[in-house]
Amino acid sequence: MRRFNIAVLAAVTLSTALSAVPAHAGETHGGPGLAHCAADTCHFDVPPGTYDVRVTLGGEAASSTSVSGETRRSLLPETAAPAGERFTRSFTVNVRTPEGEPTGPDGTPGLDLRIGGSAPALAGIRVTPARHTRQIFLVGDSTVCDQPGAPYSGWGQQLPQYLREGVSVANYADSGESTVSYLGNPKLWATVRPLIRPGDLVLVQLAHNDKTTDETTYRANLETLVAGVRERGGQPVLVTPIVRRWFNADGTLNNGTALLVNGLGVDHPAVTRAVAAARGVPLIDLTAKTKALVESLGVEGSKALYLYNEAQDNTHTSVRGATAYAALVRDELVTLHLVPKGKVRVR
Repeated sequence: MRRFNIAVLAAVTLSTALSAVPAHAGETHGGPGLAHCAADTCHFDVPPGTYDVRVTLGGEAASSTSVSGETRRSLLPETAAPAGERFTRSFTVNVRTPEGEPTGPDGTPGLDLRIGGSAPALAGIRVTPARHTRQIFLVGDSTVCDQPGAPYSGWGQQLPQYLREGVSVANYADSGESTVSYLGNPKLWATVRPLIRPGDLVLVQLAHNDKTTDETTYRANLETLVAGVRERGGQPVLVTPIVRRWFNADGTLNNGTALLVNGLGVDHPAVTRAVAAARGVPLIDLTAKTKALVESLGVEGSKALYLYNEAQDNTHTSVRGATAYAALVRDELVTLHLVPKGKVRVR
């Protein structure tokens, strides 16, 4: 076992320099400490909270490394390093229980980070409690949540990779939720609201499961969420729902199924836009953004964004689709001046 000095021993569970995991099959690089990494996973016994992670990537051979963690969250996009060069990258991660969907299983205690990529090489890693961070809370449904199993992925699951150290995503989206059920379940809004601190962002995208919610109720529920965020000193952001991949014969998505008009005739995106305007809330029109992208790719090209090929599913996104939609959200956060440009990452 490698010797540590007194300062390191005092904080070994929260801040540890670690050695590399294999960059290629059969190849291991030396480095400080192996206690927290085995194969392609590093585990830290930390309590729930927010943590800054600093990784050093690269080795003797050319490498390309990504980092994911907890319930399949993408935390760092694949980063290439030429042979003999090393790069340091940092990000902030939210650790909570349950670690994925709020109504799901607890998951593994602590922080689990997985090292991936086409030729991964981790030369060092350090985890410390975050002292100055802005949290982005996500309130949403299955199109947003940290999906537990492949090939599903919510856009909120892919958003963290686009954010630098100092901004963290706390994804409290949950499969199957409507505005009604999200407000009514004590594991959801009643849990999220007390966690909001002054200056935190709260992105709300709920519509897909409001199939039987009348317009008056839907509007009132959105207003309740907005008011609850503001009462805590947070910044609410309303997000219109991603489109369903449901084409007309002319190659457009101009129909109620695609654009989230429910069986009662409630136009969810339109109501969301109206509430945002009336209450002075920033709006991310993800319906319009995803509609434009899906239509630009066409009937065939857009299949890869959804799980059409895997499950004939035109509602839920693949990793590719979720990543593309997360990039749209990132761009809007910058455009609306909700997140500084220097705090986002461009792949």
